[in-house]
Amino acid sequence: MTVTSVAATALTDLDVDAIVVGIAKGEDGPVPLGGTGPLDSALGGRLARILADLGATGAAGDTVRFATLGTLTAPTVLAVGLGDHSTFLRDAETDHEALRRAAGAAVRALAGATRVATTLALAGGEASPSSLRAAAEGSLLGAYAFDSLRATSTRPAPVQEIVLVVEEPAAVAAAEAAMARAVIISESVALVRDLVNTPPSHLSPARLAEIAIERAGAVGVEVTVLDEQALADGAFGGLLGVGQGSVNPPRLIRLRYAGAGDAGTGERTAGEGDSESTGSGDGTAVPATDLALVGKGITFDSGGLSLKPPVAMEWMKSDMAGAASVLASVIAAARLGLAINLTGWMPCAENMPSGEAIRPSDVITLRGGKRVEVLNTDAEGRLVLGDALARASEDHPALIVDVATLTGAQIVALGTRTSGVMGRGDAPDAVVAAAGRAGETVWPMPMPAELRKSLDSVVADLANVAPGGNRDAGMLLAAHFLAAFVPEEIPWAHVDIAGPSWNGGEAYGYTPKGGTGAIVRTLVQLAEDRAAAL
Repeated sequence: MTVTSVAATALTDLDVDAIVVGIAKGEDGPVPLGGTGPLDSALGGRLARILADLGATGAAGDTVRFATLGTLTAPTVLAVGLGDHSTFLRDAETDHEALRRAAGAAVRALAGATRVATTLALAGGEASPSSLRAAAEGSLLGAYAFDSLRATSTRPAPVQEIVLVVEEPAAVAAAEAAMARAVIISESVALVRDLVNTPPSHLSPARLAEIAIERAGAVGVEVTVLDEQALADGAFGGLLGVGQGSVNPPRLIRLRYAGAGDAGTGERTAGEGDSESTGSGDGTAVPATDLALVGKGITFDSGGLSLKPPVAMEWMKSDMAGAASVLASVIAAARLGLAINLTGWMPCAENMPSGEAIRPSDVITLRGGKRVEVLNTDAEGRLVLGDALARASEDHPALIVDVATLTGAQIVALGTRTSGVMGRGDAPDAVVAAAGRAGETVWPMPMPAELRKSLDSVVADLANVAPGGNRDAGMLLAAHFLAAFVPEEIPWAHVDIAGPSWNGGEAYGYTPKGGTGAIVRTLVQLAEDRAAAL
């Protein structure tokens, strides 16, 4: 695991394997940014010339490495591009995300090094809490690797220690605080990456529940798990229907963090309707929920009897990214000590074809009594989410946000790096605002009222997809389905992360190949925003 520290030591004296500095793209070539002054002096004022001679451009993510030849204690310097000079210095939000990406790209490029120092927090001038946090987060996220299932590996090991450089000793305390928060966030993102990268042979719904008990319980979060019998007793027909084709039965995992104590109103009784539990679940009153997070947890999605093409199944181990994000976000909130009452719901199942599997045209009854005609068994995520949203609504939370790898239509509409958010009231705006502060890209999408009619069923209350295989506006239609399970009076947002949760291409910035951990930073920021407003 990568460890971190902070130093106010002069660049010429840093005992590290490499020093990372930031450069930008200028009109006449690469422009060394803040924090590079001592290096430039040690090189006789020739830093910009050396960078230009080596072909550095300053373009975002561009890296150039050169030997210091004894001019510094560190043997090498790696210069990483942050993009256009004027844009980087003008736009604060772009600035911080550019820092994250550059820091990640630099640390990835230095794989195999033991100890690396970064001056990127100084790239915009004087280090601020935001720039310190961005540089630390990007560096730590860039150091991620998933090698737990390899018998042998020839890949260079990730950087083992990252040193965040500041100019003045007085800035060390602020930098250490930023670094401590960055460690919590990056470890939470890494947890999601690990879970998404873990194959279904090693991650059944029951195993995911065990991990939730272990990881969330370790930070004081109460965990309740409903097994298949408890799900039947509680009338969770969506989870049971999706899971009935698999030998691995479904689970519903409830996470409860009461950071605001007795604040708020609308208490309910813990364990109400919950037959199996690990945690209190003893009938005692629990505080009202300020924020409820619901995450889709399909540990593998074959499509069921509406079978996916083989290529489309290759990355369907990632279909539980929403549930993993909820788990990681609740853990982060607890570690940060946020003053908020937060409940997480993880409806988990494996969607498999068998003689016991749910069939197209079957009708199932979800939590709360709504009956759904299942026209496509590959639209299973909305079924388990319907159960969880209905159950979450019973606690009357102030806000519900669900997160899911829900539709291929999200990828068609927004690509693989931008999540779509839909919902009602001010809830989508709150998610978009939190994403902007966290450095993630979330785009608001509409829910045209006329689309709802497409989900009408001739035999049940609604169908899970439009009949006849009509795929028009699939992302928006899925949101309409979910809306049926959240009462109108509860603010609600739905975030579709189908594309951003998985990187099937090459690594870039701080984003590795495979599971990305997308949306965790946004959810934690949203919890922080709400805690600050209470």
